[in-house]
Amino acid sequence: MVAAPIDIDSADDPRVAEFRDIRERDLTGREKRFIAEGTVVLRMLAEAHAAGRGFFAEKILLLRNRVEGVLPILERFPADVPVYVAEADVLDGVVGFHLHRGVLALGRREDRGEAALLDALPEQALVLVGCGISNHDNAGSMFRNAAAFRADAVLLDETSCDPLYRKALRVSVGSVLSVAHRRGGKALDVLLALAERGFAIWTLSPHGKTDIRAIPASTRMALVVGTEGEGLPEALLARFQSARIPQSEELDSLNAATATGIALFSMASAMGRI
Repeated sequence: MVAAPIDIDSADDPRVAEFRDIRERDLTGREKRFIAEGTVVLRMLAEAHAAGRGFFAEKILLLRNRVEGVLPILERFPADVPVYVAEADVLDGVVGFHLHRGVLALGRREDRGEAALLDALPEQALVLVGCGISNHDNAGSMFRNAAAFRADAVLLDETSCDPLYRKALRVSVGSVLSVAHRRGGKALDVLLALAERGFAIWTLSPHGKTDIRAIPASTRMALVVGTEGEGLPEALLARFQSARIPQSEELDSLNAATATGIALFSMASAMGRI
């Protein structure tokens, strides 16, 4: 049963301090905590919490007129998760701008080590690896692609942005909470750990040697994508197999999120996943 909503009448109320000035705090980080924004992401957080995926809700802050509409979602959280409600002027004062969605939650993540995540992957597995993914829109879209094409995990190197950044989480429509992932370490070390576990590793580049449609199916496959513009480091392209997406010669490359979607579709198809 959902906890009785608690009224917040002042933007300075210490009980909602974690939601204060969220844009500024998005830039500085929250030490394994994150802000879930919007009804869809709130529902995904509830599902992740209930499924034991390592994500937990600590508290929820709602615009008063949104409570009834999200009540079925709130009922999925444990009763000890406090739900705070406020009028629009107070809520805007807390977050620092007009929050028209009126739905926020403070989440917490438990970080499994890389080895634990990799060892938990199924015998047949598809993994997406991001190297230097600094754009939060691309990061969110990549997770959405991973969920759509049934990738088992997303691994981001230490130079990539945090996918639990509020905007990335929103763009992913909550998929960051449903797809196993980890961020950290050097890209080469991540790929070597995958290779040790039997993954066929394919880097993606406009100049890749193999047409993405010609990649042979393997029981375990990893797709490696880099940031827009610079792409993947030459050291990685030279060390592992490379693939390309055929396209017009008038354009040098595709958006990272678009390229990821096309490549994952092709690899998932080869594996018989879709």
